[in-house]
Order: sequence, then C-alpha cells, then structure tokens
Amino acid sequence: MTLPRHALPSHARVVIIGGGISGCSVAYHLAKAGWTDIVLLERKRLTSGTTWHAAGLIGQLRGSLNMTRLAKYSADLYVRLEAETGISTGMRQNGSITVALTPERHEEILRQAGLARAFDVDVSEISPSDVKALYPHLNVDDVVGAVHLPHDGQCDPANIAMALAKGARMMGAAIHEGVKVTRVLDDGARVTGVEVDAGGGERAVIACEHVVNCGGMWGRDLAATSGVTLPLHAAEHFYLVTEPIQDLTRLPVLRVPDECAYYKEDAGKMMLGAFEPKAKPWGMAGIPEDFEFDSLPEDFEHFEPILGMAMHRMPMFESAGIHTFFNGPESFTPDDRYYLGEAPELGNYWVAAGYNSIGIVSSGGAGMALAHWMTEGAPPFDLWEVDIRRAQPFQRNRKYLAERVSETLGLLYADHFPYRQVETARGVRRSPLHDHLKARGAVFGEVAGWERANWFAVEGQERAYRYAWGRQNWFDNQRAEHMAVREGVGLFDMSSFGKIRVEGRDACAFLQRLCANQIDVEAGRLVYTQMLNQSGGIESDLTVTRLTETAFLLVVPAATLQRDLAWLRRHLEDDFAVITDVTAGESVLCLMGPQARDVLSRVTPDALDNDAFPFGTAREIELGYGLARAHRVSYVGELGWELYVSADQSAHVFEALMDAAPEIKLCGLHTLDSCRIEKAFRHFGHDITDEDHVLEAGLGFAVKTDKGDFIGRDAVLRKREAGLERRMVQFLLQDPERLAYHNEPIYRDGALVGTVTSGNYGHFLGGPVAMGYLPCKGQSVAEMLSARFEIDIAGQRIQAQASLAPLYDPKGARMKL
Repeated sequence: MTLPRHALPSHARVVIIGGGISGCSVAYHLAKAGWTDIVLLERKRLTSGTTWHAAGLIGQLRGSLNMTRLAKYSADLYVRLEAETGISTGMRQNGSITVALTPERHEEILRQAGLARAFDVDVSEISPSDVKALYPHLNVDDVVGAVHLPHDGQCDPANIAMALAKGARMMGAAIHEGVKVTRVLDDGARVTGVEVDAGGGERAVIACEHVVNCGGMWGRDLAATSGVTLPLHAAEHFYLVTEPIQDLTRLPVLRVPDECAYYKEDAGKMMLGAFEPKAKPWGMAGIPEDFEFDSLPEDFEHFEPILGMAMHRMPMFESAGIHTFFNGPESFTPDDRYYLGEAPELGNYWVAAGYNSIGIVSSGGAGMALAHWMTEGAPPFDLWEVDIRRAQPFQRNRKYLAERVSETLGLLYADHFPYRQVETARGVRRSPLHDHLKARGAVFGEVAGWERANWFAVEGQERAYRYAWGRQNWFDNQRAEHMAVREGVGLFDMSSFGKIRVEGRDACAFLQRLCANQIDVEAGRLVYTQMLNQSGGIESDLTVTRLTETAFLLVVPAATLQRDLAWLRRHLEDDFAVITDVTAGESVLCLMGPQARDVLSRVTPDALDNDAFPFGTAREIELGYGLARAHRVSYVGELGWELYVSADQSAHVFEALMDAAPEIKLCGLHTLDSCRIEKAFRHFGHDITDEDHVLEAGLGFAVKTDKGDFIGRDAVLRKREAGLERRMVQFLLQDPERLAYHNEPIYRDGALVGTVTSGNYGHFLGGPVAMGYLPCKGQSVAEMLSARFEIDIAGQRIQAQASLAPLYDPKGARMKL
C-alpha cells in the first residue's frame, strides 16, 4: 500500500531500508533492545525481493563458533516467534543429513562433525545403511559416509519475516510499505536522514540518526550513492518442486554437495535445489524498478545436469511430475560471507546484507548481533568474518562482482579444502614485483584483491594447486622454502602489507591513546603493539615505526587495512593528526634468515651490525642505486629486515638483491605462516580477535599500563587483578601426517576444552603445529600443561605436545644475531 506523505514521520531514531527477513529482524531486535522511533521502509511489499522464494533451510552448524552461535540463535528464535506473535513460522526441526560420495568429502564432513561437537551442536556420524533407514528413497550404493544433525530443520521464510515484522510493530516500530528510499542524507561525517519517494510524485525527508541498509540486491547501488562500499551481486538460483508424491512422509533435509544438490520434503512434495559450479549472475544493468515477487526466465538446460544426477540419487524424480520450476535472484558476495556492521566510510550507516543464500538461517542472529552493536557500541562477540570493514573499495566494481559471483555461488557446495583459491576476477591488485615473481615460478593466491605469491614451483612443476586434506602438491616446495629461511636466506614479497601514515602535531598523543604499548619512543624505533577495545580485546595487531617527531608509519595485515583505518578515524576526535593510506606507495621485501646480514651487505655500504643497526629499529639505507627504509624486525623468528622501497625503485632493488646473492630462496606466504607458527607468533583474525583479551593471548609484554591512559587499560588492570581464565598455547602434533588447520577440537585428558585457532606444518620441528586457547582458571602453568592433550582430526584423536613458550627458539635469540 502506498502511503501519502503526511503518514510518514518527519523524524526517527533509525530508518531501516528493506522489508525482507533481514530488515524485519533488525527492526524486531532494535525494538527488543528498547529503542523507539524505529521506522522500516519497504519499496514494494514485505518479503517481495528474495525472502519470499527462499528455500528456508535451517542448518545450525557454520564454519566458526560465532557464526554457529548466530545460526543457533536464529533456530531458537523461529521456534518461539509463533507463540509470541501468533503467526506460524513453519519451523520444523526434522533434522538434516549430509552425504559424502568421495573420501575427500567424507573427511570434510567428519571434520565438520568434530566442529559441531566442539560447538555443542548435536551430531552423529552415520553409515550408508543408517542413511537408507532415515531416507528410504535415497540411492546409497556409492555413499561413502554421512553425518546427521537432528536439530536442523526447515521453515516458512515469508511467514518468519511477517512474524518478525509483527513482533517489531507490537513493540512500537513503524513499518511502511510502498515507500522507496532514493538516497541517504549525511553531513559529510555521519547520517542525517533519508529522502524517500512515497509514490504519486510525493517526496519526503525523514531525519534520523541511524540508517540500516538491508536492501539485499538493491543494497549495493544505494550504498554507492553515499560512497559506501557494499560488494554484492545477484545471481540466478534454481530449484524445482514436484507434484504431490503418494505416501511421501516427513523427511530430514538432505544435502548431497558432491552433486551440488539439496532436497527438502514439504507438504508431500519434494524440492530439489542447486548450487551449480558455474552460476549465472543477474541484474548487471541494475534491478528493474517494478521487480516484486518476480521470478526470472526458466533455463532448464542450465539445470538439467543437476536433475540428471537427482534422478539417479532419488529415483522418484524419474516419475514425479514437476509442479514448479523456479529461478529467482539471490545476493552473493566475493567471499561467500555476508556483511554486517557500520560502514567505515560514513558514521551511523549500518549494513545487514549479502547473505549468499543462507539469509533465512542467518538473519535472526544477524539482526540480534547488529542491534547489540548499535545499542551497546560493540558487537556481542567477534564478528570479523562478516564485518563490512573487510570489504575493499575496488570491490564495488560491477564487472568484478558479476564475474566473481558466478564462482562463489557454486563454492557453497564445493569441497572446502584448506588453501582453496578463488579463480575468477583475479589480478586486480599486483605488487610491482609480480611479473618478476611469476617468471620465477610463483603460484599466486589472493587476499583483499592482492595477488600474493603463496609458493614457488620448481622448473617443470605444474603451477597450480592440487587440493587435499593432507599434504598438498606444494608441501615439498614449502619445506625447501622454510628450511632456507631457518638455515640460509629467504625473500618474501610483502608489498600487500597495509601501510598507514599518521602525522601531525598530536600524532604521538593520539597513538598513545589507541595503542597499548609505549609509542613515545625516539625516531627510528619500531614498536610491536595492539589497539584494544574497552574490554581488553584486540582490535588491531600492528607495528608502529616513529619516522620523525610528528610522523608515524603503522603496518597492518592486508586483510584488515580498511578495519584499521576505520578504527583510527573513529577515535581521532579532536586530535590534530592526518591519517593516510600509503599502501600502494611502497613495496616491502622481507629478507629473512641467518645469512640475511651477509646478503644485504653486498648491496648496501651501510653498517648492519648490532651496534649500528639493532633489532627493533628502522634506518634509511642505500640499496643498489636507490634508497630504502630498512626495518629490523621479523615475523618468521630469524635475523632479517623488511625493506620498504618506493614502488618505482622496487624492481631495481629486487634485481640488485638477486644478482648479488643467487643463493636467495624466493618464499611464499605459506612458508611465512609455517615459520611464524613454529615461533608461536599470533595471527590476527584467527589466534587473536576483538574478543580475545590481550593478556590471555600471551601479549602482555606489549602492554605498558604505566605509560598513562589508553583504550582498554582498565580492562588490562582488572584482568591482572582477577587472573587469567584461559591462555594461548602452542601444540606440536605427534602424527606428522594428520594436519590441523583451524577449529579442530582440543581434548585435555579426554575432555573437550577448546578448538584450534590456526595450524600449519612446522618443517623445522618436524610435525604439524597448532595454536589454541586452554582454560586455566586457578591453575598453575605446571598444572595446566601436566595433562594428555589430543587434537581431533576428522574423528581421530592425535596426541599433541603443549607449550606456553615457543617450541622454536623460545628466547627469541635468533632474531637478534
């Protein structure tokens, strides 16, 4: 229903744009949190975009603990909504089964089962005969194994959205249909309102303090008008529904990822849906203005291979009539993870969009989490996986998005092998050394759009990944690179490091307030530090180099640059300082290993001994015919320098090094990671996050509470007083063939006590190495470690040695040789 202008309020505390399940959930949870003056605007009618045609699968297990917490919250919410609102949600906990047709897939689902147990999700590993008993219509002749999650289920997506909308209204929220937001207004720093078209030529402005973009496939273009990056793109999503099938009883949801298919029984009919390997992007010229409860043109030829496999898998499809063959749009993102949080470009502009076909199971929890973030000033727990601040500005490019989502839709059901690389829309961001490395055998991966050498192939070797759950085809290459760093000298191209220059009269005071370590050091000193939140959690892990009295260089991981910039700008307040992203201006060549000093001395006349160039300092040096700023620091635990070279001189410096020292081994990012984990160096986003207390992460050495006040200082003092509840521990697995990557369960004396935060192979130590937190409340170090530790790898418990000190060079002497 189109509303006349006078029916719209002139002011609201928050305007939510989009009346799908995401927008309705945000409205419901903000109202639940006690906010008033909530207005939700829907351009057509509620659920008319993609919610109405969603399959409604409720799978509680996700790829991490916090994403699983959100999915479980959604399931619980949908069960109780009906009693609260009187609207049936169709929520049915009939369970789900995932079957594996290959040994590789079987290992994947067994690893997922271990993860489920660690996250307190009920799960059973079942045999093909068990599958047949639960799903008698299924052909299990080639099924290798399966897992059963009895509390998964299915629901009615449109009714859930309507129930959330009703619940929001019952708590005072206003919901207006037929009102299109044409643009979001701002004062250059934050949101001030929205301009709307209420139909019939009527335009109005609603002043507001907050806007939430829940616009789904319309969200990207709306965000772009405010300079906000929201990288998502619609793709066609196909399913069919049969005619009623006689004697069809209620069945669990069934997933057969090796055939790209899912099955759902509903009202005596069967649904078959697909996540095909090569999808069809849609809406390249924008979404039609009149799109409402619409479907897309049929393309049976595209769907036919899926149906052909389904006829073999479930013979009833050979004879069942087709009631509906449906093709509708869904929003997908470049990394198959949705977006949540405050946009870094504009204050109080919030986003909840891009759900990659899991919007129904995600939206309940996402709405709760975003409402908490908005009302409390921080998310309820670490949400970096879905944080909008991971989006890169270039990713709003529509050609890039259209190509990438043709792949990411299918990746939902592809084998989720470790180190899997995307293949589409590559080559956007390249180091000045890219072609040099490519010519020498580099095999590239992508992070934040950067092409980065992950490993180097030898002459005659295929320059491609062959994925596996065990040792992959580059394992021996990594070993050679790793041992070169430990025994000789290796060179890494780390030009993708995020580089932020902070300068001005108040730059030092500003960074002292944000950083936990002492930043007020003499020019030329490097400081390893964290930026903390008020709870003592780690918002950023970085090094700060004081260049001059008023200028500092901050070096951060490539993936977190936008997040770190946003954190800095959000806290600048009245300090007189300028924050500038200078990432593209300099390349970074990391020369690491016990022979690094000898090699570097061949291309510079400058002194490199410990007296002239001690650890933790930065100096300008001559390199070849050029100049560079050398930072004596190491992320691999060896003597070495990070050489910061202006982009125009990078190729020359690289050539000078390689010509002077043919023994240099070119190394990739996989080796950087295997070396750092041997040294127990933490990795942001895995080992340390914004909900991991800096002291429990073992980084108290980088916290100086005596320097004066800084964000998180009080939380550090409280934790010191109360004592630690858990500690970060390094593990060396005793079976060299069973590899840990992330989220494997950790057992102490047979009891489940945690999960692996990160893992890699320690080639010097001679086995897989993992990191993880262990509970330690009231325990001494000896008590905590005097136990039998095991790590669950696909259902097999592997004994592990635990250590608080780094297993490699525990005193850190090698970096200071």
